[in-house]
Amino acid sequence: MEQNQSVYDWKQIVDRLQQYLRLKTTPIGMKLFATREEMEAIHRVRRPQAIHTADQIVAQAARLGWTVGITADDLVSPQCGVVLGLHPRTEEWLSGKDMAGVWFENEQEAAAHQQAMAVVPFGHYEAMAVSPLISQRFTPDICLLYGTPGQMILFINGLQWSGYKKLEWSVVGESSCADSWGRALSTGEPSLSIPCFAERRYGGVLDDELLMALPPEFLLKALDGLEQLSKNGLRYPIPQYGVQMDVRAGLQHSYG
Repeated sequence: MEQNQSVYDWKQIVDRLQQYLRLKTTPIGMKLFATREEMEAIHRVRRPQAIHTADQIVAQAARLGWTVGITADDLVSPQCGVVLGLHPRTEEWLSGKDMAGVWFENEQEAAAHQQAMAVVPFGHYEAMAVSPLISQRFTPDICLLYGTPGQMILFINGLQWSGYKKLEWSVVGESSCADSWGRALSTGEPSLSIPCFAERRYGGVLDDELLMALPPEFLLKALDGLEQLSKNGLRYPIPQYGVQMDVRAGLQHSYG
């Protein structure tokens, strides 16, 4: 089992992220483990001493810099565990009855929401861990980046620099962790989300933050694209040109 060794130079990767995007929140990695024992073998991994949401576990890595490992028993409800593949999509879970009258008008609407969520298939994993990328505790399945809309659009521009592909995402509303780490883990594709009420209330997500979840190879692709964009003068922070200025001088700087 891999421990600190990795095919990625995470210090260099994080340094490049800071150079091009100036992220305020620590970039982290998430990994699923087939057994609890594999997760607990991570160097200096913390195990929760209380019951949490998955949002809180992610926040402990992104906001506090901790390496934390969990099983389904550490989570407050199946809602979190199902997204990570740590709990089955039972009939009770699919009914969404706990959300009816809270987030949705009735059980029919709540059930439609549950069906719409992107989740990791159950039965392959017993545990999950998160850690700052720079800690190099493991090679993550996905990386999680929090940033402002301005940072995220430039990051997406970096992804699209070469091998252009139109990127499309969806919004399930509450439980939007399904839009970010649920989708990225289950599809292996970059996944942008608008963090939901629970992520902001319990996971410490700031009001202006979006969340990008993506496998490491896409992170490297985006960084290479950001490097090229930077050479073209397309950098973060994006300087305001002025709403009343003659635009030709600004456009000429970029397009000639």
